[in-house]
Amino acid sequence: MTTRLTEAHNVVELLGSRSLIRIVTEIDDNGAIPPLRLAATLPDLSPRQLRRATETARTHGFIRTARGAGLELTESGSELADLYDAVARWGRRHAYPEPVCDFISRIRHGLDLLAPSLATEPTNSLPRRPAAHLPSDEAEADLARTRALLVQWLTGNPQVVRVSEPELVA
Repeated sequence: MTTRLTEAHNVVELLGSRSLIRIVTEIDDNGAIPPLRLAATLPDLSPRQLRRATETARTHGFIRTARGAGLELTESGSELADLYDAVARWGRRHAYPEPVCDFISRIRHGLDLLAPSLATEPTNSLPRRPAAHLPSDEAEADLARTRALLVQWLTGNPQVVRVSEPELVA
């Protein structure tokens, strides 16, 4: 995967959106959400955040409206939820960014670590070392596996790389 730094940053901003993570993981954990129940299901998000996240998720093919069920994940959205879980597991295992940290922060910090390696040209060498100091060589090796999952997901979802503007954080 060849991505310019700006594109990599936009991808990470999109995927690291707090409201997008909340919608995708809520649907993944609990099933479809009727549109009229969205605000009650995710009361920590404002109506504007919910609207923007829902529009973003639909635009990129992460969710769809299923007749009689509500908002549900597409195959791409389900795979994104799996990617979020993998990034969060890496963060928990290596106490990153802190030993005690919430799920969304772990994902966002983990994606931030992965962004610079997405902006590299393909070579036969190993990807550049992340700018942040990792606690061990094992953490770096595990991060490389997580990066491979992200690259695989992005390869299967090229519409995400063509992001022109990341979602604004409210």
